[in-house]
Amino acid sequence: MTTVAAPVSTRVYQAIAENVQRVVRGKPELVRLAVATLFAEGHLLVEDVPGLGKTTLAKCLARSVGGTWHRIQFTPDLLPGDITGVSVYHQGRERFVFHPGGVFANVVLADEINRGTPKTQSALLEVMAERRVTVDAVEHAVPDPFLVVATQNPIEMEGTYRLPEAQLDRFLMRLSVGYPDLAAEVLVVLGDRARVRPEDLAPVVGADELAAAIEEVRGVHLAPEVCEYAVRVAVGTRSHPAVRWGVSPRGSIALVRAAQAYAATEGRLFVTPDDVKVVAEPVLAHRLVLTADAELTGRTAAAVVADVLGAVPVPPVG
Repeated sequence: MTTVAAPVSTRVYQAIAENVQRVVRGKPELVRLAVATLFAEGHLLVEDVPGLGKTTLAKCLARSVGGTWHRIQFTPDLLPGDITGVSVYHQGRERFVFHPGGVFANVVLADEINRGTPKTQSALLEVMAERRVTVDAVEHAVPDPFLVVATQNPIEMEGTYRLPEAQLDRFLMRLSVGYPDLAAEVLVVLGDRARVRPEDLAPVVGADELAAAIEEVRGVHLAPEVCEYAVRVAVGTRSHPAVRWGVSPRGSIALVRAAQAYAATEGRLFVTPDDVKVVAEPVLAHRLVLTADAELTGRTAAAVVADVLGAVPVPPVG
């Protein structure tokens, strides 16, 4: 009897997830969505209150993948050149030499991104969209694969700068870590006592393996009716009465790519409507701009996405 080998993306997901969960306890779905973001060649924004492991998740993800990773600690005095790099005149060579900034790595951890000034935040716009930076009219490509994992604290406003909509739109998903349940928190405390830290993790997946998994995810089958369902969900946000600006076509593309990646983490090479439903809130909610009335009444973007999912008919998939 011949055995069918598991898809590359499934094996890579399992290796990364098991490694990350040595430190990030009790959050398997959070880890799945984070790895799906990596598979979809997107960027990840992790947002929650202090002490829940935002930076820990990002560091574990970065350390699990072979290749290079850099951490950029965002502060008000951080300059755009610290991120993109600068050209410095070299006396001996009698010419300008480019010195790469922090974004020149396979995984970039942008820690507390909302503590950087708007000018500094905007230094990430080009590289997150086009995977290159332009310094002194010269383009410089960043390594491939390339992932930005950013963290921010949404409740502390002093000394922070709100991310503009154009910046938020660059992130494929926005995830919240959330409080662990009692059993998981016990494991977290025991893990801390045993000194299981992100620094203890070794890479479990090489850059070539990750690139192969990403290539496989691009080919995950998307039936026309499932694609139309995903687009209808995105379009449905534009006519919701609580929404001032709905999801753009870029958001529709992001929703489909995320659904393909999520299906791959489940061991499937085809997308179902349920995959679209699972990733809809983390992919779409941060792209919505609500009306002033909706914000005053405490309406949330997540609730709007739930409304749209309830209103759009789910196609039968044979």
